Amino acid sequence: MAIQEQLKQWQELAQQLRVDSIRATTAAGSGHPTSSMSAADLMAVLLAKYLSYDFDHPDNPNNDHFILSKGHASPLLYAMYKAAGVIDEDELMSLRKFGSRFEGHPVPLIPWVEVATGSLGQGLPIGVGIGLAGKYLDQLPYRIWVLLGDSESAEGSVWEAFDHASYYHLNNLIAIIDVNRLGQRGQTELGWDTQAYAKRAKAFGWHTIEIDGHDLEQIDRAYEEALSISDRPTLIIARTKKGKGVAALEDLDGWHGKNLDEQQAKEAIKELGGERHLTIEVQKPPTNGHPALPIAHPFHFPTYEIGETVATRKAYGEAVKALGAAYPRLVVLDAEVSNSTHAEDFAKTYPERFFEMFIAEQQMVAAAVGLQVRGYQPFASSFAAFLSRAYDFVRMAAVSRAKIKLVGSHAGVSIGQDGASQMGLEDLASLRAVCGSTVLYPCDGNQTAKLVEQMLGCEGVVYLRTTRMKTPVIYSIQEEFPVGGSKIVRQSDRDRLTIIGAGVTLHEALKAYEHLKEEGITARVIDAYSVKPIDVETLHQAAKDTDGNLIVVEDHWAEGGLGAAVLDAFAGNKTKAKYQGLPLNLIKLAVREMPGSGSPEELLHAAKIDAFAIVEAARSLVESQVIASQN
Repeated sequence: MAIQEQLKQWQELAQQLRVDSIRATTAAGSGHPTSSMSAADLMAVLLAKYLSYDFDHPDNPNNDHFILSKGHASPLLYAMYKAAGVIDEDELMSLRKFGSRFEGHPVPLIPWVEVATGSLGQGLPIGVGIGLAGKYLDQLPYRIWVLLGDSESAEGSVWEAFDHASYYHLNNLIAIIDVNRLGQRGQTELGWDTQAYAKRAKAFGWHTIEIDGHDLEQIDRAYEEALSISDRPTLIIARTKKGKGVAALEDLDGWHGKNLDEQQAKEAIKELGGERHLTIEVQKPPTNGHPALPIAHPFHFPTYEIGETVATRKAYGEAVKALGAAYPRLVVLDAEVSNSTHAEDFAKTYPERFFEMFIAEQQMVAAAVGLQVRGYQPFASSFAAFLSRAYDFVRMAAVSRAKIKLVGSHAGVSIGQDGASQMGLEDLASLRAVCGSTVLYPCDGNQTAKLVEQMLGCEGVVYLRTTRMKTPVIYSIQEEFPVGGSKIVRQSDRDRLTIIGAGVTLHEALKAYEHLKEEGITARVIDAYSVKPIDVETLHQAAKDTDGNLIVVEDHWAEGGLGAAVLDAFAGNKTKAKYQGLPLNLIKLAVREMPGSGSPEELLHAAKIDAFAIVEAARSLVESQVIASQN
């Protein structure tokens, strides 16, 4: 095709993308047409010449990856699908309608969308994860293209991504910033100062290219140059105009997130040259490339003798190392605390499948999401307290239907002298709240090993809470711990109350059991290792058997943790059996005041979640029951 003919095709395609963005948002009655229009030229050239993608086979391992980090520009993405011939007019016009897979921001209900975007600052960090997979694991030549908005470049997570992409020499990563100057409420931080973006990116070690984002020849040359860079990632900084092509919209504030009404749309479409229905053929990648995977070998669980003391964080490290032999797609990431989380055990054995994320928890979770796009099974670990910094990435991982495994060590006051800043006391609540999540809390080494293996078969976000202090091994390696189950570790047919714990507090419950036994008070003790989903059936039966007398004890704030999970088990709904026993007499022991430094024993006692506190609570339940029976 002659260059002039090619330029004409690109121009027509770009106008079609603008027109379709207007049409779809007007039909929807909401959306972001002007944010879509600014990047139309950039996307027209990418789609027509540079993107290598088989829309008929989105799972082709050789496909390029495209991430629309500025997810509010979804009308542009959907218009690209129409131009590629993979959706029809009716589906394009279903934008934002109930039941449509074309939501206001892209989600993986669409087969060509790999991750959900729309929470700004996440596309590039996820792109880093896919880039790691391509360069170091798959060892395939696909590219990762990420379109960012200029407003989101103020997010710290974007610069974590710039840092890590450079550190890992991700020459397969090409980012494009659509510098249209206008954000939601006015001018962005840097406006049209493209040199400022370039200086910052260069300082992080990126190759940079500054262009007029509406000059098709400059766009073409920029993409060609980006593909030639072999030692670092590339950033294309494109100066554009929001609402490009329509005088009533172009570079004017006040139009962000606003659709045009019918008359405005009619006039804008006329100014853009009218409707078009071009279909282009997107180049397909080769089909003979295959990911470079190591050979799977048998694995052997680490085993611990009953009575031995071991920290569950250490058992996690040994378990994930053992599983690495049998699961070639298992990868591990850590936020520069691998000697504490014990992820270093895996790193020393499989350095090619370990990725150090340094003190950048947002990038760590994002990279995990990117790695699972390529079919890898990522375990990402840090202190439980510090995972909270990445919470929005965890939330969006659920929107992406991503399969990631998170491991939070140093949970609760039982970590001891480091103090409150290091204590994970919100993690059970926050991770339980994530849609479709699984939350596990082992109490000993053998249980930890079995649960780590269980995590591999779980969908969605899976969280394992581990402990710093050593705890006694109470289970043999032959025991099984299905997700959604629990273990009754002490029971009789004369139990007067039930004590429910997990992790550290289970051991306190067992100590309390012995004290109570000496006083003639028999108690049932349940290990609720599966905090979500929780074992409703076992809890209901225990409540029935012990006249509704329950004590829940947790090394966590009182809100949202194990106690809340137990209460939820008794709240009937369409998916859970209704409790049909005596009314509950429930005491919830949890951390209720800001802890300080001290030994684990001192801190558990001060928080009133140790064996002594459990014994007192049990006595009060029994005494109240006796008084009630006398009245």
